[in-house]
Amino acid sequence: MQRLTKSLRFLPAGTGKSPLQALLLRNGYFPTPTPASTSYSTSEPVEMSFEMYQGAGQPTHPPLITMHGLFGSKQNWRGISRALTSKIPRKIYAVDARNHGESPHSSDHTSRAMSEDIRLFLEQHQAPKAACLGHSMGGRAMMFFARKYPELVERLIVVDISPVSVPRGTEEMKHIFEAMLDLNLSPSLTLSEGRKIARESLMDATDDGTVDFVMLNLRKDPQTGAFFWACNAPVLRDFLTRFEDYRTKIDELPPYTGPTTFICGSHSSYMRLREHWPEILEMFPEAEIHWLDAGHLVHFEQPHEFISIVTKFLN
Repeated sequence: MQRLTKSLRFLPAGTGKSPLQALLLRNGYFPTPTPASTSYSTSEPVEMSFEMYQGAGQPTHPPLITMHGLFGSKQNWRGISRALTSKIPRKIYAVDARNHGESPHSSDHTSRAMSEDIRLFLEQHQAPKAACLGHSMGGRAMMFFARKYPELVERLIVVDISPVSVPRGTEEMKHIFEAMLDLNLSPSLTLSEGRKIARESLMDATDDGTVDFVMLNLRKDPQTGAFFWACNAPVLRDFLTRFEDYRTKIDELPPYTGPTTFICGSHSSYMRLREHWPEILEMFPEAEIHWLDAGHLVHFEQPHEFISIVTKFLN
């Protein structure tokens, strides 16, 4: 995030928004404000909200499903998805993971639960199999899905995340969620006023770049004026420690032997090649890896190179 923040300092000012907010807004990354999602208390699969993209021709390959990372949404993949429509003969579905965006909220937030959501999504869209792409949290969900349901996965793309471990301790993430949950904004405030106050509060918990990304979740109900977080902050906070249990759960599953590529940022700490790659090859024996000059948000910082790698892999 620090590299991303530094690179954005040279963008034009005067928009009333931070550089990251301005650039995301210009690319259609800010979701339309909507009331809080329906909440489920069971571990049943949820019907994920999605956007579908398709080029002029008829698709000749299985669809591509993309899933964002923590605090993200399907809008984060709008620009990439649009660009890919002219390059790959596939339908492209960008989904909101459970407890994010416009998808239902649930009291269960594990990679196992998210993989069941993906299975249900394929079933509802009558897709025998799909190419699966996931970033960070979404990447871990897609890896779990590929190992649990290999017959449903044509090929797998994992963006800047390792199945072995994660670098950021849950304590910092917990501080971010606590700051989000402690926020109390008056309905009389405008959205811009509320965002300014929220941003100042979150700055005590993390760095500029992370705050800007989290701020994409702040919404205001057009009817009541109430502010709310699009992501299910209480549940995500409570499941933070479960993120560290991922390796134990995925090791219970057989390796995924289909085509797999990892696309990672050379300035990110989420993939430690020397430590992780031998173990990753045991889980994904056909895996390859690409490094881009980027941090954790690889697809955002190096979109052209990212699209080129994805296109070649999918075609």
